[in-house]
Amino acid sequence: MKKSCFLLLFLCLHCVSYVDAQIVYHDADSFPLYGKATQATTERYVRLPDSLQSVCREPLWYLSRNSAGMSVRFRSNSTQIALKWESLNNFHMDHMADVGVRGLDLYCWDEYAACWQFINSARPQLKKTESIVVGCMAPQMREYMVNLSLYDGVSSLAIGVDSLSVIEQPQLDLPRREKTVVMYGTSILQGGCASRPGMAHTNILSRRLNRECINLGFSGNAFLDYEVAEVMAAVDAGAYVLDFVPNVTVEQMEERMETFYRIIRDKHPDTPIIFVEDPIFTSTHYDTKGAESLSKLNTTLRRKFKELKKTEKHIYYVSSKDFIGKDREGTVDAIHFTDLGMMRYADVMYPVLKRVID
Repeated sequence: MKKSCFLLLFLCLHCVSYVDAQIVYHDADSFPLYGKATQATTERYVRLPDSLQSVCREPLWYLSRNSAGMSVRFRSNSTQIALKWESLNNFHMDHMADVGVRGLDLYCWDEYAACWQFINSARPQLKKTESIVVGCMAPQMREYMVNLSLYDGVSSLAIGVDSLSVIEQPQLDLPRREKTVVMYGTSILQGGCASRPGMAHTNILSRRLNRECINLGFSGNAFLDYEVAEVMAAVDAGAYVLDFVPNVTVEQMEERMETFYRIIRDKHPDTPIIFVEDPIFTSTHYDTKGAESLSKLNTTLRRKFKELKKTEKHIYYVSSKDFIGKDREGTVDAIHFTDLGMMRYADVMYPVLKRVID
């Protein structure tokens, strides 16, 4: 009991001694950025290279300005961490929390548990936001990771720490950059409708695998665009995940899937490539037309995968039957995942990815 009282007093005294310490902001451009497929961009927090602006479809280019899957790493002994950022569009959606759409969240490396632990989210205000994410901490050096917005862009980002503290480059090489996982897909993969950035399944998988994951999810626009395959192929990855089925038609799969695959495979003959089925959306248990459409899509994917499998090695197929769960409680709107759905997706994909990249 005395020990507990002493610890509480110690922490309170630290809070008092640091209360006069002003927050000093440091440009996040000075710290490592994870989850980006290319450096050939004028702006930092974007996902496709500048060279594609005049090449790719306009909606795809617009979505590539979203910062989904990116994170910034640093270390500090500050007693408080603040974030100051400007959103690109001040974007809102009616079925997804603003914290997920255009907010940030903060994780800390727990050396005893050997994993990343969530601290708090930074809730967006208007186009510009300044937020103290955590305060009154003991002044010890910790490793941090800031996850960026899923459905909006980030024009600028600064990290605030005590004027009496230090902020440095991360000491731990985590998540590991070798054998990066590159994931391509739809709005679900982009992060819809996670409550906050860290709950997008690409970020969950990155933490579980302790590997960099690159999120190339494009809401409503995973149409097997060949220029995206070229961007993916430029990454020396440990695995590629192709999760495009919810957006394509049977005809698009027939016409484009093999060429999209070949663009990646020709540059990486031995790298695992994983094909993922369309989730069995909850409404399709009742909507017969929707069920028929979904069945045709997954049947086409299976058939084309089997055709490839006759001559191709290092390709894998993931059934979606457990993505949403038997209780069917994994979505917001019968399509886009809640945090529960995101966790269930990660539960299915984790052992597959773990096996192929280790």
